[in-house]
Amino acid sequence: MSVAAEALFTSALGLQPPWVVQSVMLDTAKRRIDFEIGCKAKVLACPACGVATQPVHDRLHRSWRHLDFFQFEAWLHCDLPRVACSGCGKTTQVGVPWARPGSGFTGRVRGAGADAVPGPAGEPGCRASALRGQAAVARIEFYVEQARALENFAGVELVGIDETSLRRGQDYITVVHDLDAKRLLFATEGRDHQTVVEFAANLEAHGGDPAEVCHVCMDMSAAYAKGVALALPKAQISCDHFHVVSMAIEAMDQVRRTELVENAQAVRSALGGDDHKTLKQLMWGMRRNPSGWGHGQLHALHWLQHSTLKSARAWRLKMALREVYARARAHNSTEQTGADLRAWLSWARRCRLEPFNKLATTLKEHFEAVVRGMVDHRSNAFVEAMTGLLQQAKRAARGFRTSRNFIAIAYLRMSKLKHLPASPIAPAAAR
Repeated sequence: MSVAAEALFTSALGLQPPWVVQSVMLDTAKRRIDFEIGCKAKVLACPACGVATQPVHDRLHRSWRHLDFFQFEAWLHCDLPRVACSGCGKTTQVGVPWARPGSGFTGRVRGAGADAVPGPAGEPGCRASALRGQAAVARIEFYVEQARALENFAGVELVGIDETSLRRGQDYITVVHDLDAKRLLFATEGRDHQTVVEFAANLEAHGGDPAEVCHVCMDMSAAYAKGVALALPKAQISCDHFHVVSMAIEAMDQVRRTELVENAQAVRSALGGDDHKTLKQLMWGMRRNPSGWGHGQLHALHWLQHSTLKSARAWRLKMALREVYARARAHNSTEQTGADLRAWLSWARRCRLEPFNKLATTLKEHFEAVVRGMVDHRSNAFVEAMTGLLQQAKRAARGFRTSRNFIAIAYLRMSKLKHLPASPIAPAAAR
C-alpha cells in the first residue's frame, strides 16, 4: 500500500503513532473491507505498572468489528504486542485506543450501539453499524449501565409508579418515574411490594434519599401500597384519577353489556335504525363526555336518559364521579371533596348495580388516597404516556428476548441519560 493511502486510512480511522494502517483488503463480492493495523514501536510502557521502554515479548492477533466503511462491512485486525516488564515481572497485553479491553467492537460501534434500538429497518445506529438483534442490545445494556452509574437522583420528591407487560401472561415490569423531571428512575421485574423496596435502595445508591420522597402517584395496587409503607416512610399516596375513572367506565360497560344480552330486543327496537350502528353509538357515547358527542351519539344518549334501563343509571353514576373530580379542582378542599365522594359512594352502594357496588367498596378501602388524588390534581398521565411509548418500542422490535433487554431499552429511551457515548452518526460540517 502506498504511503499516501496508508496516511489516508490511518487518519480516517483516527489512529495516532505508533498505530498505523499497514494494508487494506477489499472484497466486493462479500461486501467487506479489512484493515490490518500495525504497531511500529519496538519498546512500550508496561500496561500493568507503567515502567517505560520495556521490550515487546510477542504479538497476538485480534479482530474488532467497526462501523461500515463506504457501505462495506468493516473489520480491524492487529497483532497486539505483549510487553515483558522487568519492573513487575509480568507479561501484559497492550491496550488499543479504538476499543475497550475484552470487547470485540470498536469505540465507534459503541457510540452507534447507544442509538441502535432493534426495530424497523433504517434506524440510524443499526443501519450504520450493521448490528442486529442481541448484539445491538448487548451494546446498549453495557453503555446504559455505565451511564446510569453516573446518574444523580438527589432531590427526588414526587414519583409515579406503574406496571407494564413484557409479554402476554403474568410477566410484568414495574417502572418508577420522577414526575418533576419527567424521567424514568427505575425499572425491575415483577409488580409486588419488593419492587418498591428495590427502588428505594437504588434511589439511595444514586444519591437520593427515600425519606425525601413525599408523594407517590399510583393505582390502587395493595402490593405497591405495602412497598411504599415499608420503603418510603414519609410518602403520601395519591390514587391516580385516570385509574379511578377507568374503573368507573369498566363498571358501566359491565352493566351495559349484561343488559344488552338480557334486553337486546327492547333496546334495539327503542333506538331504531341500523342495529349495529346505533348500539355502537350508544357504547361510545356512554364512554365520552357530552362535549364530544356526535349527532348519532347525541340521539342515542338522549334516548338513554329518558329510559328506565340500568345502563342509564350506570352512565349517571360515571358522570357523577367525573363531577366529583371537577368540583374538587374548583374548590380545592379536602373536607368538601371527602363529603362529595362519600355521597357518591352512598349512591353507588344503593344503586343495585353489582359492578358499582364493588367499585364503591374498593374506593372506600382507599378513601384517603382517592381524595388526595382529587385535591392535588396529580396523575400518572406522564407515566402512562411513557408506558405507551415503551410498548410501541416493544412492538417495533417484535418483542424482546429477556426482561433485561426490555429494561435497557426503557432506560435508553426514557431516563434522559447524560453520560451515553456520543453517536458517530453525525452530519459533516458544511464546506
